[in-house]
Amino acid sequence: MADRRRNNGPPSGTRAPVYASLLRSAAGEGAERPQRTRKPTDLRKIFLKTGLIPSASGSSYLEIEPTTRATAAPKSLIAPATSLKIACAVHGPRPLPRSANYSPNLLLTTHVKYAPFAHRRRKGHIRDASERDLGVHLETAIRGAIIAERWPKSALDVTITVLEAEDDRWWGNASASSDASWGMMNVLAGCITAAAAAIADARIDCLDLVSGGVAALVAAEDEMGNSGNQDDSQKDSRPPPRLLLDPDPSEHRNIIAACVVGYLPGRDEITEIWLKGDTSDVASTETPEKKMPGHDILIDGAIDAARAARSVLAAAVRESGERFVKQSLEATKIDADVDMKT
Repeated sequence: MADRRRNNGPPSGTRAPVYASLLRSAAGEGAERPQRTRKPTDLRKIFLKTGLIPSASGSSYLEIEPTTRATAAPKSLIAPATSLKIACAVHGPRPLPRSANYSPNLLLTTHVKYAPFAHRRRKGHIRDASERDLGVHLETAIRGAIIAERWPKSALDVTITVLEAEDDRWWGNASASSDASWGMMNVLAGCITAAAAAIADARIDCLDLVSGGVAALVAAEDEMGNSGNQDDSQKDSRPPPRLLLDPDPSEHRNIIAACVVGYLPGRDEITEIWLKGDTSDVASTETPEKKMPGHDILIDGAIDAARAARSVLAAAVRESGERFVKQSLEATKIDADVDMKT
């Protein structure tokens, strides 16, 4: 359904176009493609800050910058890699209208929306199926952490705006690639972490701080970069896939599977899990007696990534608590001065 109240922009791309001259040279393509320089267990730097939206009960802003940047003179206006920028606002708890049915628990509503310029393909003003799916996954992850029975007949609204989303693949392969949308996995993990910080900033009681983590199984690339193109006779000789934490889809040619989890480190519980891809051919690096299925290896990697992101989340929540205590002391001092003058 079209939105007749707005003048929607064209449905074409929102970033600089990719010209065919940039893709003719294989050497130029290899030079422009970003390469992962981090260790398999290292995460990208995360910036997380709370209290940026005064009108909301709680808010947060999360940003993840790409680890690789163009060192030489760029050949085009297209950035080699994208970053992740998410803004979250929490409104509530607010009482439900009198016409609503009685609810003994808190009613949670999540809303995830891409900005029109957030993705390479321009997003519309009305949410599409992918944005609604992200909202459902986010609600499941947060619901397992909130103590809902403390707010009967109340509602809590969590609104997330994705200002910039990671691409599903490198822009040079975007036209010819048919793999899954791996960038949504990183967006969901960032939404979970940002929502947890905003809920804590709104002073909502939770069992623990839920954090999001992503892990992926990436096909090992040969020297020619032809990963995943071997025939059946060469499958046994190719190396097993690698497990990488916090993957950037633009840095890898072939992602086999990916998993994102919402994890409560203090309780060692998973509130949300989303696994996509084929893990049947994954071989464990441990001894045959302790061999693990591929999906277990992927889930354990996502949990390790969530634990690492939890340290940044805890620091942001601690800063929010210190700011709240400082504001409370200042308000108490002002009230005392007013009482003394009167």
